[in-house]
Amino acid sequence: MRIAIAGFMHESNTFSEVSTTVQHFEDSSLEYGAELLPVWEEAHHEVGGFIQGAMDNDFEAVPILMGWATPSGPLTTEAYEQILGDLISGLSTAGELDGLLLALHGAMVCESHPDADGETMRRIREALGPRLPIFLTLDLHTNISPLMIANATATITYRTYPHVKQRFRGLEAAELIARTVRGEVNPVQALRKPPLLLHIVQQYTGAGTMADIMSEVERVSDQPGILTASFAPGYIYADVEEMGPAVVVVADGDQELAESTTKALADFVWDRREDLNAKLPSPEDAVKEAAEHPEGPVSLMDCGDNIGGGSPGDSTILLTEILKQNIPDCLVILNDPEAVASCVEAGVRTTVTLDVGGKTDRNHGDPVTISGRVRMIADGEYIEPEPRHGGKRFGSMGITSVVETGEGHLIVLTSLREAPMSLQQVLCLGIRPESRRIMVVKGATAPLAAYAPVSAKVIPVDTPGVSAAGPENFTYHNRPKPLFPLDPIK
Repeated sequence: MRIAIAGFMHESNTFSEVSTTVQHFEDSSLEYGAELLPVWEEAHHEVGGFIQGAMDNDFEAVPILMGWATPSGPLTTEAYEQILGDLISGLSTAGELDGLLLALHGAMVCESHPDADGETMRRIREALGPRLPIFLTLDLHTNISPLMIANATATITYRTYPHVKQRFRGLEAAELIARTVRGEVNPVQALRKPPLLLHIVQQYTGAGTMADIMSEVERVSDQPGILTASFAPGYIYADVEEMGPAVVVVADGDQELAESTTKALADFVWDRREDLNAKLPSPEDAVKEAAEHPEGPVSLMDCGDNIGGGSPGDSTILLTEILKQNIPDCLVILNDPEAVASCVEAGVRTTVTLDVGGKTDRNHGDPVTISGRVRMIADGEYIEPEPRHGGKRFGSMGITSVVETGEGHLIVLTSLREAPMSLQQVLCLGIRPESRRIMVVKGATAPLAAYAPVSAKVIPVDTPGVSAAGPENFTYHNRPKPLFPLDPIK
């Protein structure tokens, strides 16, 4: 067997003013052919699972392309067409194939295609023909569309948030496609989209209602005749017709079983809709609560500036509140290439006065003036060996500077947006989390795998921004209706 492996992944926030270009993929990860193997084969990511799965299931993995960019605004048409064109061209010149293992995010939007992942599936299916098995893996925060399902042989989504077991989904897909090519199973799948939205902090799968839902997904997957089952909470920051959660069940040759099981699982989720919402503290209340906690560090999750949800990473809302309440010894990371350049020009051990953050738009606060000593200038490169949200091993903040202020704050300034999924992001700079009173973390739930173990307390905060925690913070124009809790549903 020769099975192609490929990926084209982006989570596109339609409320962001920052368009995603080819350069954003090149800054993060864009590898062609065999060059993707050393980058992804050891990663805790489904593409790493594809590669290992080839060895486990005795087939040849044919690497085509892997593109991944940090979440931000929709892709430009040029970027989408170039990367997808390269992917399809690679498939067409790969020789005879027996199948395709494909990693998409499921919430990609481009200027010309709101359902970009659906369009990707349509074009790939057109290029490969109607019979070739295509096994599709998707992020938990996918907005699954009928077009995706119609053009995939089987679909598998992540089951954990933070996403720390992506590699297992890649292994599962590799095993199932091998069994399919050998004629051992005949996958058929069904899709249902229960009419609700989930608050981002209630999507944590380690406890509560989401843990119960994922336990049910596991139980359903083990039923006779079922090959795999998935529940995806969806992505509320993409205002598209496909927005919202989804249930997908893949059965072995029995479409009726797939349909009935999908309905039962969707009903299981719907019956728990009241438990899938939340109310978070304001910035003022959260900073006060953190300051009063007897131990540190306290991690404040800056939900409105969640880089992993497409935000700019330069919100000053919590930094402003920390300064207002006169809390010392805090850690704040801001994406600010302009401030980094000023630090580089000034040099290490010099004293600088800088206006930091708040430069992308007016949704995330205004620039804040800080004064302090340039403690470090670094290349911003690090490696994460453990399973962490997103599955990447290699991280890059670009050229990075650390400024220590008179209040004892450490302000980390980065040249590239880097979601805080790895504690190595601060450890590589010589920063000890236990020395901090408060850490401002630019995320909602995804950073928990890295930050919860070193935090005395974690407080998600209702900060404004293009990734604000609840759907009630946004005005939608294209979403389906009705959706609980935004609309009355009888």
